[in-house]
Amino acid sequence: AAGAVLALRIPAASRRHAGPAFVRDHVRGHTPAVDALLDGLLADAVAVEGDWEAALDASLAAPDRITVTRSGDRFSATGWRVGMTGSGATAAALAEAGEKAEATRQIGVERADATTEARRELAERTERAEGLADRLDAVLAGVTAASEALQRTDADRREVVSEADALQTRFDEVETRLARERERVGELETRLPELEEAEAASLEAGRQLAQARADLEERAAAVGALRSDVDVRSAGLDERRGSLVARLAELEERLEHHGGERDAAEQQRAGLDRRAAVLEQLTATIGARTVALDGWLTDVRERRRRQSQAAQEITRRLDDLRRRRTDVDKELDVLRSALARAEVEEAEFRTRLQSTVDRLRAEHGLAPDVAVSSPCPELPEGIEAPRRVEMLESELEIMGPVNPLALEEYEALQERTNFLQGQLDDIRTTRRELAKVIAGIDEEIVTVFASAFADVSVNFTELFDTLFPGGTGGLALTDPGDLLDTGIEISAKPSGKNVKKLSLLSGGERTLTALAFLFAVFRSRPSPFYVMDEVEAALDDVNLHRFLSLVEEFRADAQLLLVSHQKRTMEAADCLYGVSMKTGGSSRVVSEKVAEARTPAA
Repeated sequence: AAGAVLALRIPAASRRHAGPAFVRDHVRGHTPAVDALLDGLLADAVAVEGDWEAALDASLAAPDRITVTRSGDRFSATGWRVGMTGSGATAAALAEAGEKAEATRQIGVERADATTEARRELAERTERAEGLADRLDAVLAGVTAASEALQRTDADRREVVSEADALQTRFDEVETRLARERERVGELETRLPELEEAEAASLEAGRQLAQARADLEERAAAVGALRSDVDVRSAGLDERRGSLVARLAELEERLEHHGGERDAAEQQRAGLDRRAAVLEQLTATIGARTVALDGWLTDVRERRRRQSQAAQEITRRLDDLRRRRTDVDKELDVLRSALARAEVEEAEFRTRLQSTVDRLRAEHGLAPDVAVSSPCPELPEGIEAPRRVEMLESELEIMGPVNPLALEEYEALQERTNFLQGQLDDIRTTRRELAKVIAGIDEEIVTVFASAFADVSVNFTELFDTLFPGGTGGLALTDPGDLLDTGIEISAKPSGKNVKKLSLLSGGERTLTALAFLFAVFRSRPSPFYVMDEVEAALDDVNLHRFLSLVEEFRADAQLLLVSHQKRTMEAADCLYGVSMKTGGSSRVVSEKVAEARTPAA
């Protein structure tokens, strides 16, 4: 290109734009040969406004192009040059970029350490807050228990004062009740042997009745068996008589045709008549005995009924006696419990009376009779004695012992309270921040799920139509208003079927529906590998052909690993892997590549 003249002209309007511009659009030559050379050299060259950093960003965004600046910087896939000189600036730029990358990495490490430290501090503060809350609950429980104990002490004091007057009267009443209960216990213990004897007699009578009932049942069973035998024999005799009558008729018919045999037939007929007379007599005897047995059986049943009624009556009496004994036992237990409670109350009254007398002597140095006879002190107008005692005791408790360290303890507690309040404020702030993060994550989950569900729903409808020609299938959300907790309903209606539930489909149809959903997910969110184990085991030849067509469609974009025993599935594979074991040897993996010529579609 000797002698060629090049002119590089970038208009001012184009320089005002921040985006890159092709250098070839602003360079022209004076000869066609130079233009052809420029087309080859500057076809992928672009010029950007700014320094080398802007050019570097543009080169990283489009690495297959040559990026240049007005100051002479050049960036391409074969090399970089900064400035008009041929060397020196590239190393500095790389060093600066490396320093920036190292600084960025250091900042990331520091922020990760700060995040870890913040999480650890949050965990410690949460644990300390829980401990403080437990301690606060324990302190409040102690204060509540102390208040309740104080109230109980005051109530006990008032009860002692009031019960000291009525103690003797209640003691006398208890002694009277105790005497009556002892008399009642003696009376019940006297009646107890009589009741036990009556119960034993009732048990013996019941046992005898049960034995008599068993004997009657055995005899009734024997009579029933005998009657059944007689009925069977009577039926046999009737059947035999019928056969003899039929044979006699047959013989008479034969006599009409054979006159020579008539005498023998007459003799045989006489014998048969005699046997028939005997049978009739036997039938009459059996009928008479049957009538007698029926009468005897009726008598036995009547006697059994009367004995059953007597046994039921005795059983009712025995149950009444048992109930009466149970009632008497319960009444005796109640009286014994009342006697035990009375004895316990008597002991408690004596103990409390003795305790009241001891307190009266220890605290006031007075005997009981002196204290009762002593005059009461004067009380302010409108105030009763128990109320005055409470007021004086309350004043004494309020005065109490003086604590010289109370101010220091208050300051320490105040400082501790301020520290805990600050910790609680930090925890509340952290909790609000975590709530914001959770809300953001939920929004992201809802967005991603909605997008994925929309894609999967469209792909499922298309794949279902492919696997079930003429059928309709779709996906629906159970709760569209709450995408975080919603479920997914799959509707499938093959051609010619009107079903509402997937359970009403056949095994192959359910399998194809599941494969349609699975491949819809694969198409919506592709992956380089898919592994499926015996997914086509329930498919017939037609459905297997549809499944293999679907696999053929996906094998162009991903690798499919299928575990199968179907011959047609193995024939559709590019490579087969199996495990073989010789007799007496160990198992080994066998692989075989399937040479299959695939012709492009016309």
